[in-house]
Amino acid sequence: MIVLGIETSCDETAAAVVQDDRSILSNLVISQLDEHRPYGGVVPEIAARSHLDHIDGLVDRALREANVDFGDLDGVAATGGPGLIGGVLVGMMTAKAIALVHKLPLVAVNHLEGHALTARLTDDVEFPYLLLLVSGGHCQLLAVRGPGKYERYGTTLDDAVGEAFDKTAKLLGLPYPGGPSVEKAAQTGNPDRFAFPRPMRGRPGCDFSFSGLKTSVARTFQTMAQNGSAVADAAASFQKAVGETVADRVLNAIDRFRSECPEGNTIVVAGGVAANEHLRAILADLTAAERFHFFAPPIALCTDNAAMIAWAGIERLRLGLTDTLDFAPRPRWPLDELRVAS
Repeated sequence: MIVLGIETSCDETAAAVVQDDRSILSNLVISQLDEHRPYGGVVPEIAARSHLDHIDGLVDRALREANVDFGDLDGVAATGGPGLIGGVLVGMMTAKAIALVHKLPLVAVNHLEGHALTARLTDDVEFPYLLLLVSGGHCQLLAVRGPGKYERYGTTLDDAVGEAFDKTAKLLGLPYPGGPSVEKAAQTGNPDRFAFPRPMRGRPGCDFSFSGLKTSVARTFQTMAQNGSAVADAAASFQKAVGETVADRVLNAIDRFRSECPEGNTIVVAGGVAANEHLRAILADLTAAERFHFFAPPIALCTDNAAMIAWAGIERLRLGLTDTLDFAPRPRWPLDELRVAS
């Protein structure tokens, strides 16, 4: 089975061709960082126009690099949400046109499910597993029992962790995108200089909160000499606080997962923030101490990409889960609202 994947949910235009033996035949991404950097964040209208300008050529390049044509495909999968609706519409309409003209099955993929199943593409991880999904717009802990079979243990009550990184970077005068900038600055900083709060730590449950941490960074930084050393120390202290907060929440989730899924002993981290090496190291140590297996996708497959969308399409096609041409893209689409095989 060979599937074309299309991803346009935010500020990366992506197309990929993936085979069901887990071979990634092509995986192309056009970044819009330079277009959005002057604004310090993603501008939805600019993103949608850029997707429209690039998507047709990128699909053609992905097919040529994979050495296949439309006749070799067994399906086309595209992100159907959640995301910036203008961008989602561009990718979804492109996929619908391809499916209609070439008589291919269409799969509208939930973007979060793409992240959730990436470890099955890269490492053939077996169900069930515990998932930490961390990105610019999402921060969740979920039990994953199969495609469309998700139980949410906890989510953020305010900011997502990636959003907190971006806002902290802006407060510290670091360039966009914020996550990599904070991580780079933290490499030369003292993580113990500032005693930033660890929101929710020690409380029962698996929910997150990062708004108070971000506010503490802002108040601290306003009252001190703003030089390079202070920026590095603040970045390192912030990153350490995030890591310890996440670790506390993950430990609670492991306890619950053990009782509800005793056959599972794996934790997966996915999403753009999963590229953060500090967070990866903390989670690897934590899971080893808990005698769990730990998997994190390669850096290139943590951020938005179309290979994960194609793979999620393969998983759904195996179960006979396809979508009709009247599928309506969704700006919001919780994982627990996905269809599953009967």
